[in-house]
Amino acid sequence: MTIQPWTTILLGALLLSLITVESGGWFLTRVHRGAIPANALQKNFFRAGHGHAAVLLLLSVAVIPLLDTVELPLALDLVGRFGIPVAALLMPAGFFLSVLGTDPQRPGRAMALLWIGAGSLTIGLAAAGLGLVGGGIARLP
Repeated sequence: MTIQPWTTILLGALLLSLITVESGGWFLTRVHRGAIPANALQKNFFRAGHGHAAVLLLLSVAVIPLLDTVELPLALDLVGRFGIPVAALLMPAGFFLSVLGTDPQRPGRAMALLWIGAGSLTIGLAAAGLGLVGGGIARLP
């Protein structure tokens, strides 16, 4: 399997972005110790945002190199290549930003980012999955 130069750059950027997830883990330990005051809703949303960021970035690192193994139409390739990383930004942002403030009782309007990110994830997974299935079928003898 040959990985294209632009794919290598993107993978490197995604791996570097995991450093922000690592700092988010440090933030969560401070919340857990009580150094940063947070209510139950905030604690739950902070954990969810942290978990989604890590899982979606790692999923991106796993899926993107596979797209270099098949020839896809440009639009399908771009959606498959960037849908998951975009979700890795939007979904955690929705979790974190929707509970900012002192003692919020319910998520705010930024929660829309979570749902936009979920759409990006779904479309990205569908494009990558269909592209890989189609590319594999095209190579069958």
